Amino acid sequence: MTATENTTTAAEGAPAAQRGAPTTNRGGKGPRERMVSTASAVAMVVIGIAFLIPLLWVVLASFDTEASLAIAWPESWSLGNYQAIWNAETTFRPLANSLILCGGATLLTMTAAVLCAYPLSRYRFAGKRPLLMTIIFSTGLPITAIMIPVYALFVQVNLIDSMFGAILFLGASGLPYAIFLTKGFMDSVPIEIEESAWTEGAGVYRTLWSVVLPLMNSGLAVATIFTFVGMWGNFFVPFMLLLSPENLPAAVTLYTFSSQYGQVAYGQLAAFSIFYSLPVVVLYLFLGRTLGQGFAAAGGVKG
Repeated sequence: MTATENTTTAAEGAPAAQRGAPTTNRGGKGPRERMVSTASAVAMVVIGIAFLIPLLWVVLASFDTEASLAIAWPESWSLGNYQAIWNAETTFRPLANSLILCGGATLLTMTAAVLCAYPLSRYRFAGKRPLLMTIIFSTGLPITAIMIPVYALFVQVNLIDSMFGAILFLGASGLPYAIFLTKGFMDSVPIEIEESAWTEGAGVYRTLWSVVLPLMNSGLAVATIFTFVGMWGNFFVPFMLLLSPENLPAAVTLYTFSSQYGQVAYGQLAAFSIFYSLPVVVLYLFLGRTLGQGFAAAGGVKG
C-alpha cells in the first residue's frame, strides 16, 4: 500500500469533525426555539402591560381632582382626594371592619383547614374518597346559589347584621378551598419524620404543631394569602348579611362613591382603592418571605 492510499484510508476513518463536516451547537437554540421564546416574551410583556394599565390609572387618578375613566396625566397634582376620604366614616371604620371580618374568618378557616387536612392526608378510612370529592365539588360551588337559604337561616337564628355571624359564614365558605390547598402541601411532608416524633413520645397534636406545620410554612403562607384575598374582595356575603352602616366592610362601601344620578367620584375612588389594597400588600410582604422556602427535609428520612 502506497503512502497516498494510507493517507486516504486514514482520512476516511477519521471522525466527521476532523474531515471538515459541519457540526451543530447542541447547547444553542435553533430557529424554532428562538421563535417560540420570542413569542412567549412578547406575550408576557403584553399581559404585563394589560395588568399595569389599571394600576397606572389608580395612581394617576388618585392625585387628580378632575379624574375620569381615561388615563391622563394630572394637570395639577393634588392631595384633595386623599383629604376627602381621610375620615373615620369613609375609610378608617370600613377598613377596620374588613380587617376584623376577614382576619377573623381567615384565622377560623385556616385552623379548621389544618385540622381537617391532617386526617385526610395521614389516615385511611371508608369515607375518605367521597369526602374529598365533596370538598372538591364545594370549591366550585357559587356562593350566590346558597345565599337565599343562608339569609333565611340567619334571620331565624337572629344572626343578621352580626359581625360574628358574618365571620362564621365567610369562614365556612372559604373552608373547602383552604382544605384542598392545605392537604396538598401536607402530603409533601414525609410521614417518617412524624413516626420518629411518635417514638419519642409525642402525641398527634404535638406532632402536628411541632413537626408538620413548621415543615410546611410555605404551603400555609400560600393557603393563608389565597384565603384572605378571596375574603377581602368578597362583596356579596357582607352585603347580604350586614345591614348597619357601622358594620359594613370596605368592599361594600366602595359603591358609596357612586351617586344616585350615576356620577362617580373617580379621584376619591382611586384614593380609597389604594388604602383598600394596602392590607393585602402588607400580608403578602409579611408572609411572602416564606414562599421561597421549599421543603428541604425530604432527604433527611433516608439513611
